[in-house]
Amino acid sequence: MRGAKSAKWVAGAIVVALAATACGGNDKGDAAGKGEVDPNGIYSVEVGEPEKLLQPADTMESNGSIVMSGLFSQLVDYDADGKLTMVNAESVESKDSKLWTVKLKPGWTFHDGTKVTADSYVKAWNWAANINNKQGNASWFADIKGYEALHPEAEGAKPTAEALEGLKVVDENTFTIELANAVPYFAYKLGYEVFSPLPESFYKDPKAAGEKPVGNGPYKFKSWEHKKQIELTRFDDYKGENKAKNGGVILKNYSTLETAYEDLKSGNVDVLRQIGPKDLPVYRNDLGNRAVDQAYSAIQTLAIAFYADQWKTPKPVDPKVIQGLSMAIDRDTITKTVLQGTREPATGWVAKGVLGYTPNATGDITKFNPAKAKELIAAGGGVPNNEISIQFNSDGGHKEWVDAVCNSITQATGVKCTGDAKPDFQADLQARKTKQVKSIYRSGWVLDYPVNANFISDLFRTGAGGNQGGFSNPDLDAKIAAADTAASLDESVKAYQAVEKDLVNYMPSIPLWYYKVNAGFSEKVQNVKYAQDGDPILEGVEVKK
Repeated sequence: MRGAKSAKWVAGAIVVALAATACGGNDKGDAAGKGEVDPNGIYSVEVGEPEKLLQPADTMESNGSIVMSGLFSQLVDYDADGKLTMVNAESVESKDSKLWTVKLKPGWTFHDGTKVTADSYVKAWNWAANINNKQGNASWFADIKGYEALHPEAEGAKPTAEALEGLKVVDENTFTIELANAVPYFAYKLGYEVFSPLPESFYKDPKAAGEKPVGNGPYKFKSWEHKKQIELTRFDDYKGENKAKNGGVILKNYSTLETAYEDLKSGNVDVLRQIGPKDLPVYRNDLGNRAVDQAYSAIQTLAIAFYADQWKTPKPVDPKVIQGLSMAIDRDTITKTVLQGTREPATGWVAKGVLGYTPNATGDITKFNPAKAKELIAAGGGVPNNEISIQFNSDGGHKEWVDAVCNSITQATGVKCTGDAKPDFQADLQARKTKQVKSIYRSGWVLDYPVNANFISDLFRTGAGGNQGGFSNPDLDAKIAAADTAASLDESVKAYQAVEKDLVNYMPSIPLWYYKVNAGFSEKVQNVKYAQDGDPILEGVEVKK
């Protein structure tokens, strides 16, 4: 789950057409300097060091997930209209949204030459869901019958089962998934990397496998020089339709976006995922047809660390206080000036381009109104100590806008606001996961699947893998559960739309703005396109001779 850029944590007949946001490169960029292609050419992409080992169920940020996207292919994917497409699966079917049957395309192999079978999926999911294996994305298996026995909620509790009751292998290429309750959109979730298959070699030494992963995707692992680069090479026996059009990719680590941009201009890196604020005013002129400017399905927010003393003592913070802080932020001015028009002010928690996106779901709460902001903060009992801090990672190009947000809040309300910089994204995530955030943290979320549930249930449900701020509310949990068990996909989406509009009464986070891909590529490559999750489509890049 790749929440904000620098996060999955970032940094469709689906009702919404995604053509403008999904899998579309800059039209000018696609036509820039077309040349003869070297099918074995190697190119490089700007990334940061992955937070953890490269294990599918423990990767929840963009530096790791871009690697995973090359190494692993999923059962399903989505086309430019948000329609479900089959990848490693031949079919995924259900008559009641509760019992699902998955049939695999035969003949697929892992990079070590062993077969990809139904057992490759079932065993991997059982391992990932087991609480003893401490996988950060284990909660994604909570829909499956028997999850509580394998992953008990009570602190220190041990599993009372060895496998998920709902998973059954039928034959080499068929397995069934029985859910605890019907989930109309479950098939869409299977496109997320947590549901990857694993080879038998993984279980001999999972830690070693996380250092040298073996997957079933278009690229195979070559090397990992920590905090320097990861190299992937084309997997020639790959059976998917998205075969690599190049010989491989080097994912190069950068500590700042500014350094990466200078390297792009000098030809030392070929593809960027984002441009830092300092270079946004000039990159289009610098790069010409190689500049990229396109929307994608992600949102930036300010998440509240509800576990912090500031928000829980002497009593839990009143949502009115957070509403007031939201109305103290001049999103229009900040996105137009500091962010050079590369972001769009958010009016809800669900990103654009997914099923169920609703304009103005927040009502007035995301509109700049200093008088109302002061009134709400006072009505809620005030901000404890009359000061807040916003944690962010220094390597993600966030300082400028964090400073601007803080200035806006202070000028509008008198609440002191300062940035709390962490040196890199790893340090930022570590502070979140160990509950060391003092007040508020920069957050963001990019879709894992194109349904609005992904931006609500997977972030604000009690115990959800993406819920790092400790938000919990039984009433909201009940509404989410009801939306999940609706009779159809359409009814589930509508129920989640109602839940989103109700979030203003809980304020689990403060929506800021919708993301755009502002990036570029070198003269060495062509056919550079960016997917709906904002990452470059690695296998589609062509290297010129």
